[in-house]
Amino acid sequence: MSFEFPESSPFRRSDFVFGVATAAFQIEGANKEDERCESIWDRFCATPGKVANGDDGTVACDHYHLWEQDLEMIAELGVDAYRLSIAWPRIMPVEGQVNSKGIEFYKRLIAKLNELGIKPFVTLYHWDLPQYLEDRGGWLSRETAYKFAEFADIMTKALGDSVFSYATFNEPLCSAFLGYRFGQHAPGLTEDKLGFQAAHHILLAHGLALPKMRENAPKAEHGIVLNFTPAYPADPTNAADVLAADFDEQQGIHWFLQPIVEGEYPAAIRQQQPLWWPTILPGDLALINQPIDFLGINYYTRHVIKATENGPCQVVLPDVERTDMGWEVCPEALTALLVKLNQRYTLPPIFITENGMAGADSLENGEVIDQQRCDYYQSHLDAVAVAMEQGVDMRGYFAWSLMDNFEWAFGYEKRFGIVYVDYASQQRVLKQSAKYFQQFLQQRAGA
Repeated sequence: MSFEFPESSPFRRSDFVFGVATAAFQIEGANKEDERCESIWDRFCATPGKVANGDDGTVACDHYHLWEQDLEMIAELGVDAYRLSIAWPRIMPVEGQVNSKGIEFYKRLIAKLNELGIKPFVTLYHWDLPQYLEDRGGWLSRETAYKFAEFADIMTKALGDSVFSYATFNEPLCSAFLGYRFGQHAPGLTEDKLGFQAAHHILLAHGLALPKMRENAPKAEHGIVLNFTPAYPADPTNAADVLAADFDEQQGIHWFLQPIVEGEYPAAIRQQQPLWWPTILPGDLALINQPIDFLGINYYTRHVIKATENGPCQVVLPDVERTDMGWEVCPEALTALLVKLNQRYTLPPIFITENGMAGADSLENGEVIDQQRCDYYQSHLDAVAVAMEQGVDMRGYFAWSLMDNFEWAFGYEKRFGIVYVDYASQQRVLKQSAKYFQQFLQQRAGA
């Protein structure tokens, strides 16, 4: 059992990178060990009603202690690369001071990956802001952008060219909009303008960090990871629905990509919602608009948007396949997204840095048969191949996630891993989807 690709498939080439991805807060646990300080997610988890079942990241997958066996497991899968994130609260638990224990943990991890022949793809920020910075405004404060640049300087000095690829941020949309605009993520604020201001400061932080990162790791690739959910009109013949879907993409896609690639924010936001427009200082957009070596795109599903008297709303279509998150399975929207972005912008090489699905997985007789996930990966990889045929420069694909983990506001209810985690025993079991990747990559290596 394996994925099936034609002989001519780009995925059969050894230079196409296959990887698996995780994030520090979701897997590490050990949230009070070795001087790590409180993050905004520790605080959010401790706030009643914010996270399903009152779950938190205290133990998670205990990767902080089990990292070595986890890396061996990644090697067994046969993937080319592992995408991980650095926990800022481990590196600078006290403002202005570097914690050598935090640095050493990641140095050991990266060294082991290189020893195993696995390319390290490091994300510097995957949502776990130190709480002491949130206490001073977090991403609403311009100061935090400068603090991030300091942290990025410290980490890239420490790890240098031992890392193959650095991303400044994972999914600024989630940190900014889910955290400060819609309140579903830490720190849980709910105001439109705050979301756009936080987004600007995160992109500013990206721009401030890049020059030092390039200086400290000149051989590594440097970029950013953005999550895109394309929007489709509920009725393509209804002009109001078409406009509403476009405005959804202006906020969710172009607000984050256009300033990086073209040095300006989409005018549609200012035209339609002037009160959302953030404070932007002279020179900010030039900083944000620096060349990047790659663009990471995270894709899971699409939105279907209908215009109503109370504004645009998402429509839940009947009779479509859905994941355990309730998200529609729509691989053709991934092809269309990639082709459209490639036509609209002059883009650097692209990696799919996250793609995957949550399933109602259970361990039975020592096995996890996650056929829906196997089919999901097959159809979405096929969608990437179609985009490549249409001229999109794709360099790699990362499955989200290596293993089941703490799924943010959903706690441990939602399982995205290709490896099953029994949280009581911390046992890891390769799901059928992991075996699909393993067998395809073994075939490729032998080809």
